[in-house]
Amino acid sequence: MAKRIRIRLVRSVIGTLPAQRATVRSLGLRKISSCTEQEASPAVLGMVRTVAHLVSVEEIE
Repeated sequence: MAKRIRIRLVRSVIGTLPAQRATVRSLGLRKISSCTEQEASPAVLGMVRTVAHLVSVEEIE
């Protein structure tokens, strides 16, 4: 079974680059404190790395 991660938006996207805003939206996050669970695939991990200063990530068992 693939690993899953929980991604939470902890900082606002105001003042960020448009590409970073699009990445946050593509991860399924809208408002601060919104949370989503994703498979830990290379594509998702790359998106998380792009907006690492805006999100917090924890692994789910």
